Amino acid sequence: MKLNVKSNTWWGPPRNFSTELEDRKVSWLELFYDLVYVIAIAQITHQLAAHVSPLGLIDYMYFFAMIFWGWLNGSLYHDLHASSGLRTRLMTLWQMLIIAALVITLESPPEQVVFNVTIVLMVMQLYITYLWWSVGFYDKYHRKLNKPYTIIYLLSLALMGTTLFLKQPYIRLVFFVTLLLNYLPPFATQRFVLNRETIQMNLSASMSERLGLFTIIVFGEVITGVIGGVGALHQLSFRIWMNFGLAVMIVFALWWLFFTLTSDRPCKPGFVNSSLLEILYIPTLIGLGLIGMALGGLFGGEFHSKIAWLTPKTIFGSALCLYFVGIAAMMYFLDYPSKYMRLKKRAQAILLLAALVFLAMALVEFHFSLLVYLLLVLGLIIGIILLLNYHWYVLHAQAKDRPD
Repeated sequence: MKLNVKSNTWWGPPRNFSTELEDRKVSWLELFYDLVYVIAIAQITHQLAAHVSPLGLIDYMYFFAMIFWGWLNGSLYHDLHASSGLRTRLMTLWQMLIIAALVITLESPPEQVVFNVTIVLMVMQLYITYLWWSVGFYDKYHRKLNKPYTIIYLLSLALMGTTLFLKQPYIRLVFFVTLLLNYLPPFATQRFVLNRETIQMNLSASMSERLGLFTIIVFGEVITGVIGGVGALHQLSFRIWMNFGLAVMIVFALWWLFFTLTSDRPCKPGFVNSSLLEILYIPTLIGLGLIGMALGGLFGGEFHSKIAWLTPKTIFGSALCLYFVGIAAMMYFLDYPSKYMRLKKRAQAILLLAALVFLAMALVEFHFSLLVYLLLVLGLIIGIILLLNYHWYVLHAQAKDRPD
């Protein structure tokens, strides 16, 4: 008996694009898939802490954005096309293997690291290209949607290959060009396909949940940075425990702000809005990752910089600035009820003002103790939370006083 691969449930071909699942839950496979990205982010953060420099920061941003791109494509594939069959599980396994290989190659000897990492990134690029192209094999309608992805991703792959014959700084420059290309397909698809078909694609509730889970992964790395910094100290005094408590409270306050302002809020309709919101997670979470690394450095943990102005304090304040600006920008693409629009604008203004204060604290030289510095940072963040809560309660009080 001849098996039909397109219809056999044991193989589980990709779910058709037109098939929408109501109340889709994040699967155990997706949570397992996230674990390898926890390791990848920890690895690039560890490498940056060991060699803090301007080029190191640039490379950290590239690898973070590239790792996020791989995670995002895999997660979107699950959200749009995953099935309970063997194919989805195998596709997930291959991507986990590739990311694990990237983590390994990042530890290669200096004379081999560029070549080894380039080969793994090219394999990853080819895999993601195949991931989207292969859906069209099962779903003919999807072919017109994945065409921009296939063409642009293949162009990016070809450019990656040219770096094998180049030297720095051209290698780094070409890789950033490929990174820009990798985030271009959604906008090309909107321009050349969706506009003509009058199709509207929106960010699903399950994908919003996935983005929140990825954010939790980075928050975990921030806590790890605090624990690693304190654990590196040889003697633990009451003052150190006070600093530790304040640092954890700062992380919790940052979590509170992020999820209070962004969770349970749908993205504005439209594929471009969804894509821009996804992209804005990158600088926001880069800032969050740098906060964790800098907190560890503030406690005396791993932080090796040969440049005088690249200190844990300057990176910490600058990263807080980036994080707050990122949240304010993300809020623009989130859909709030009309009665909350004034509160939304006030919250964005407060976040941007706080970002400027944190940047000033990073750039201005002062000689506060770590305890006083952490108290100032925590006090400012708690002040922002209290101010936003005050505006929220005032809004609700006004709504109750209005006659029906």
